[in-house]
Amino acid sequence: MTEKVKGPQSYFPSIEQKYGRPIDEWKTLIRESDLTGHMELVNWLKGEHGMGHGHANALVAHTLKENAG
Repeated sequence: MTEKVKGPQSYFPSIEQKYGRPIDEWKTLIRESDLTGHMELVNWLKGEHGMGHGHANALVAHTLKENAG
């Protein structure tokens, strides 16, 4: 039985499909940004890349959690 993906990662397939980039590429863009705050990054993804709030929030939350270790 396959375990259902939960949390921010559950958005990843639709993010890739809708915005045409792999998740690793989005995470690299977030990490290379001069911005550091969660909402700063969310608003940047929304404004610069036309991403919806839920998708941007999921990507930023997951990436920042990975960075924290």
